[in-house]
Amino acid sequence: MRPEIDIYGVFIPTLGALAVLCFMVNAVVRRVLARAGFYRFVWHRPLFDAAMYVCLLGTSVFVLDRILQ
Repeated sequence: MRPEIDIYGVFIPTLGALAVLCFMVNAVVRRVLARAGFYRFVWHRPLFDAAMYVCLLGTSVFVLDRILQ
């Protein structure tokens, strides 16, 4: 994985950019799950949301690493 992303001379860590991107994706997925009524089956919603964020971030890092090799 590339160590940083250069945006007009400003270096941003790749993991930081992925974390922000996954946070936005997680927000969209949370809204979709809430509208679908999925959270009726979840015991602890904040814990589930945090675990979903970690899974999204881990998957995106894994996929990006495989793509850039």
